[in-house]
Amino acid sequence: MNTPKEIAQNYVETGAAKAAMPRGRMFLLAVLAGAFIALAGVAASIGTSLAGKLAGACIFPAGLAMVVVAGSELFTGNNLMVISLLERRITAGQLLTAWAVVYVGNLAGAVLVAALAVWGGTFSGCYEAVIATAAGKCGLAFGQALIRGVLCNVLVCTAVWMTMAAKDVAGKVVGLYMPVMAFVLCGFEHSIANMFYIPAGLFSVMRYGGGAEGLGWGAFFLKNLLPVTVGNVLGGAGLGAVLHAIHLRK
Repeated sequence: MNTPKEIAQNYVETGAAKAAMPRGRMFLLAVLAGAFIALAGVAASIGTSLAGKLAGACIFPAGLAMVVVAGSELFTGNNLMVISLLERRITAGQLLTAWAVVYVGNLAGAVLVAALAVWGGTFSGCYEAVIATAAGKCGLAFGQALIRGVLCNVLVCTAVWMTMAAKDVAGKVVGLYMPVMAFVLCGFEHSIANMFYIPAGLFSVMRYGGGAEGLGWGAFFLKNLLPVTVGNVLGGAGLGAVLHAIHLRK
């Protein structure tokens, strides 16, 4: 395996390569990542409805496995690019631009899969649970959503970090599995996953009827996605800064 110091040194160039990527390619890779996370969310939703929360938590790591092994760009994992910024290999402008392009691409991919899953009838046997999940996420207090976002991305970025320790595919998947399973089981909030879960609930209301108090597009963006995204950035970039201080600061 690569040592933590070797991972940090390798990530400096990884982050620089991400920042230098053509924007069109970056966007398409981000759409793929959003779709991968959403597809795992579809399977986890069905697993949860059939066998409970633990089953969903065991299924959801498939999303990050697809992101890492198939190759795509995920906003939350890319919060570690702060390591390259602190090493002065990229500028703050490059960092923020890369984050923005990937974030929008992730949103497009996740919402697309949510729409296809709902209108394809995938949730016909569990749409009430899908709506309830979305409503629960929109019902979180701002501070609660933010803190859950911080904790979530500490685990997600740790998972990404651990994939870079492994030198084979099996090792990468094993490395990411437990941290991702842990964040799902604990109910922490992942902005890109929520780009699937909440639209899936909203589309289910449109298709099947019913609804839930507080569930709407405005609540999705302002009451959940905004605080969760801020929390994800604080958790992921904060972890990146700590890892940089430990392994790279002279």
